[in-house]
Amino acid sequence: MHIADFVAGSIGGACGVAVGYPFDTVKVRIQTQPQFTGLWQCATATFSKEGVHGFFKGMALPVTTISMTSSVVFGTYRNCLQCLSQLRGAAPGGPNTKLEVFLSGMAGGVAQILVMSPGDMVKVRLQCQTESPRGRTNNMSKPKYRGPVHCLLRIVREEGFLGLYRGALPLMMRDGPSFATYFLTYNTICEWMTPAGKDGPGWSGVMLAGGLAGMAGWTLGTPMDVIKARLQMDGARETRRYRGLVHCVVETVRLEGATVFFRSLGINWLRAFPVNMVVFVTYESLIGFWRAAPAGARGGGGAGRVAFE
Repeated sequence: MHIADFVAGSIGGACGVAVGYPFDTVKVRIQTQPQFTGLWQCATATFSKEGVHGFFKGMALPVTTISMTSSVVFGTYRNCLQCLSQLRGAAPGGPNTKLEVFLSGMAGGVAQILVMSPGDMVKVRLQCQTESPRGRTNNMSKPKYRGPVHCLLRIVREEGFLGLYRGALPLMMRDGPSFATYFLTYNTICEWMTPAGKDGPGWSGVMLAGGLAGMAGWTLGTPMDVIKARLQMDGARETRRYRGLVHCVVETVRLEGATVFFRSLGINWLRAFPVNMVVFVTYESLIGFWRAAPAGARGGGGAGRVAFE
């Protein structure tokens, strides 16, 4: 078992959260609240009403949970690659096929849902809470949730434990195909950018491959991300609007048109490139540091293929 991949994935995920969280807050608000009509309008409205703090609401819990989910994704991906390679009867350390990379990425995306869903639920609820704590002294409504822990406990009390997993199905439908595309894109670009005679690309290749892989994954995942966020927010402040995933899709298209599914694609791209560039650079750096084996023994999966020059 590749334990190093679990640890490196965890640290890489935490670094990615720190870089991308303000973009993620803007994305979630655009997806779930009609008063926000675009990237710049949402960002300026958030800053004017809530200050810089408004962009980082609910960050404490996701730093922890995304570290765990990133660990599960990278660890599952790497170990699935090894298992599929063994089932195929390939020589140890040999290259994996594109299908193996795709299936392993999908397995990693699905495996993390159990850990990710509660933290993501809390994150979305806090990000969509536009009331400022300053409102307590300015005759404005008070925030419903005082912080991540209070939000978590209140969801359990009001909606039951399963309330933490509302939106888990669209989350799985988003992350399975998205992570499959994510790792396949990274692996393919790394292969294209590997110089002759080397086992992997240089750092510029890793940064480009990581950034483009993130953009590719979000291109596929954004429509289901909209549905996931709306189901998670459903019933938070008013009576529940959606009876389930299919009803949410139908009502969203009926009221806002199909283009709503891509309204946040621009912010997803803007966020995905730097975040996943940081994730893969951190991951590859740690893997290169911890693994003393020759570079050829690390190859084959897309991750862990940098030529350390």
